[in-house]
Amino acid sequence: MSTNRMDTEPGSRRLLTTPGASLSQPFYCTEAACLAVGPQFKATRSDQDGCILLHTREGAGLAEQDAVKIQLEPGEALLLKCGAPLSLATAPGQAQWKFDLLCIGGPGVAALLPHLHPNGRVCTQTLAAPQAEAPLEEVFACLQQESAESAVRVSLALHELLAAMVRRQLDGDADTPNRRLIEEVAAYLREHCEESLNLDSAMAGANISRSYFMKLFRQYMGTTPYNFMLCFRITRAKELLAQTDLPVSVVARRTGFSDDSNFSTRFTAMVGQSPLRFRKGSMRSK
Repeated sequence: MSTNRMDTEPGSRRLLTTPGASLSQPFYCTEAACLAVGPQFKATRSDQDGCILLHTREGAGLAEQDAVKIQLEPGEALLLKCGAPLSLATAPGQAQWKFDLLCIGGPGVAALLPHLHPNGRVCTQTLAAPQAEAPLEEVFACLQQESAESAVRVSLALHELLAAMVRRQLDGDADTPNRRLIEEVAAYLREHCEESLNLDSAMAGANISRSYFMKLFRQYMGTTPYNFMLCFRITRAKELLAQTDLPVSVVARRTGFSDDSNFSTRFTAMVGQSPLRFRKGSMRSK
């Protein structure tokens, strides 16, 4: 962190570590700081990899990146990508800003980032003290141990923090028109899984462009409408193979595949074994 005015107060702490065993974990941390700073605090930093998690305990602060400035109030958290320079400062009118800063990375962080940046927009999430205190303290304690066990504990603590943030974000999106639209389309695709995919029918009544619809669908469902329907068809096929004695050809027809060979190829690619082998290995009543 390059600084302008640190204005750090007693009680601040900062830990740095070089990941070893932790790199194999879905979440890892290379720096953890809990800083109590005064009104003159200003700092900048420029990191190349991973993300920065900020969380305000007391007072309020400002985070600015790519010309986007966000104020962090008590109990609010923010996850930022490290690619661009980041500026931090105590918010105007505040006598103090006490905040946590974690430099984190791993495939788990990359997977959750889109949920914390809906439509690519950086925003804050509520992370109240009761939710944040225990996992944050776990991170600080374990970073000083640098063992295989501590790496797992740090990963679990980071997952707990980020999962709480994602949960709040998803709960806030639950009643938005866009979320309801995508859920309705997903229900339509499940109901019509035996038919060829027809996005125009699925989007009937939606007053948005196809490209924006595709973006929303990927945001909320994690994949494209085609892949969503394909996964649902394969799941339905697994149920029929495990729970009935229907011939594979009938299972293929009932799950929207007009060609037995195509069904077998798709099933094997997605499940890792052929339909007959899957049926043979499934738990079945005698």
